[in-house]
Amino acid sequence: MARIASEDLIERLAEWGVDTVFGLPGDGINGIMEGLRRHRDRVRFVLVHHEEAAAFMATAYAKATGRIGVCLATSGPGGIHLLNGLYDAKLDHVPVLAITGMQETSVLGTGYQQEVHLDKLFADVAEYNMMITNPGQLPSLVDLAIRTAYARRGVAHLTLPNDLQVAEADADPYQHVGLARPPQTAPVYLQPPGIPRQEDIEWAAEVLNQAERPAMLVGQGALHARREVLAVAEALGAPVVKTLPGKAVVPDDSPFTTGGIGLLGTRPSEELMDEADVLFMVGTNFPYSKYLPEPGKARVVQFEADPVRAGARVATDVPVVCDAREGLAALLPLLTPRQDNAHLAKYQQMMEKWGSDMRALENPDRDPIAPQYAVSVLDDLATDDAILTCDSGTIATWAARHWTIRGAREFYLSGTLASMANGLPYAIAMQHAYPDRQVIAYVGDGGFSMLMAEFLTAVQHRLPVKVIINNNNSLGQILWEQMVLGYPEHGVRYAAPEADFSAWARSCGGFGAKVGKAVDVVPAIREALAHDGPALVDIDVNPNEPPMPGKVSYDQAKNFAQAFLKGQPHRAAIASTLFKDRIQKLGD
Repeated sequence: MARIASEDLIERLAEWGVDTVFGLPGDGINGIMEGLRRHRDRVRFVLVHHEEAAAFMATAYAKATGRIGVCLATSGPGGIHLLNGLYDAKLDHVPVLAITGMQETSVLGTGYQQEVHLDKLFADVAEYNMMITNPGQLPSLVDLAIRTAYARRGVAHLTLPNDLQVAEADADPYQHVGLARPPQTAPVYLQPPGIPRQEDIEWAAEVLNQAERPAMLVGQGALHARREVLAVAEALGAPVVKTLPGKAVVPDDSPFTTGGIGLLGTRPSEELMDEADVLFMVGTNFPYSKYLPEPGKARVVQFEADPVRAGARVATDVPVVCDAREGLAALLPLLTPRQDNAHLAKYQQMMEKWGSDMRALENPDRDPIAPQYAVSVLDDLATDDAILTCDSGTIATWAARHWTIRGAREFYLSGTLASMANGLPYAIAMQHAYPDRQVIAYVGDGGFSMLMAEFLTAVQHRLPVKVIINNNNSLGQILWEQMVLGYPEHGVRYAAPEADFSAWARSCGGFGAKVGKAVDVVPAIREALAHDGPALVDIDVNPNEPPMPGKVSYDQAKNFAQAFLKGQPHRAAIASTLFKDRIQKLGD
């Protein structure tokens, strides 16, 4: 049996340590599928139900493992479907390789069926982007693509015409007239040093030691640096604010953290940003600059791995290009331990009040079910090393505030892209990566319905993922965003009949439970978590529970009131919920 060029591709992936490819076959990649078949003992192919899910899975795999994620799609529409998940990788800076098919070279340019020049289409999303036109380019271009994805923390794309996929592996059909020959490369990536320059660290230490009201803001770039973050926070007496993608940097029960920031954040974090005289940003490119100190009110020190992103959001007094862990380790000996911790103690007291307010909203006596209660039950019953994946929407607010990081827990979502539908594919990929850990997808009904076929993927691959659906039969986040703009809601609530996603779970061969009363939440989630296989709990929650910001501004309150005056259709139910929330907090 002749060795084909696709085997060079798959074998090189294996030499890079790739053990999983997520994708969907098609006639534009039959040669690559044959390469996978011939080397299925080294690289497994995970058959999904939608290419968008394959790209989300590759992104999640990279986020959870730090290794490159790989997705595969056929020519034309298959490749197009990858884009949303690939932009998630691009914007959250994780290494992903997308492999696509292309029509055979003899018909390119003729308007042939499904002739979409994916290399041109992927030009914005990909850091490395190449159509392979000669078997002699393999496997070297695989090396370059993967190295680039790692080095630039983004997407690489290779597209292969289907006649090339099945060409003989050592074919070199053209005469060489230049002075070069096909390169001979190796599957090796050299990690750049993350140690900062000494003069930069000394400069940073000088500014931080002078701080009277310091604040730390940590993001996903510091997920591997928990010990160092806490040591620096202790030395500075600095409260630690966490971005949502960086939620797992510091445990939520740490005396140093004030939790999240922004619309999904806490009131203490927002107060801290108003008061801080020095802001120390570590491993974050937090985009919502409205929630950062106003220009000129605080000096800013930033530890950032990418020199392009240093100072991208606020003017940075001391930009330091380094790895978060290595930079903090180098900084720590230069810090003067703070003797007066009154600043930190103030925010610890504020966090006690905030925690009390959040627990008050986790009320099992509310009808309809309070979403805060549902997620608090999940938080109580999940293991201390559980991985939680989350969709975008109101569920991100509930997860940010009521899913607590403790032990070895992790938390992942579509951070900068903030896409819907990523939660379930994320969970599937992470269960592949960590088969012995509890992996939970906490999703909304809107996001789940977009890629719900992937629950069948979990069943077919015998992956024991757990899915908890926060079902408000609406696009809840958009509803509240419309009202905060001063507009009555429009086009955001689904009509009857309301979906029962548990029936879909059971029809797939998994566990499915539908919950409409708070008394049934605990037994349903407990049974789902104990089930030996994929399980889904569809919980009908109060659709009129607003995800209020930690600190309501005057403009937000005014616009909210205007929406009521202009004819908000559910104003009575919303007002009743807000009143109950207020009473609950006062009564705790």
